[in-house]
Amino acid sequence: MQPIRNIHIGHQIKIKLKEQGRTTVWLASQIPCTPNHLYKVYANPYINTGLLTRISNILEYNFFEEFIENE
Repeated sequence: MQPIRNIHIGHQIKIKLKEQGRTTVWLASQIPCTPNHLYKVYANPYINTGLLTRISNILEYNFFEEFIENE
């Protein structure tokens, strides 16, 4: 079993969104939620797995892999 990393998932989402050249307003419209809700997500090191799954699908990136340490 691989060790689990302690990461700030909100920060990782914000980074990936910026890498893709997308905005918070765009992501909020895709979820759907308010941009203010996403700003709270960015600030939080924890996230509901359902929301993380939705964001992963929208951004086409598996954020769950961020938690696994590759040896």
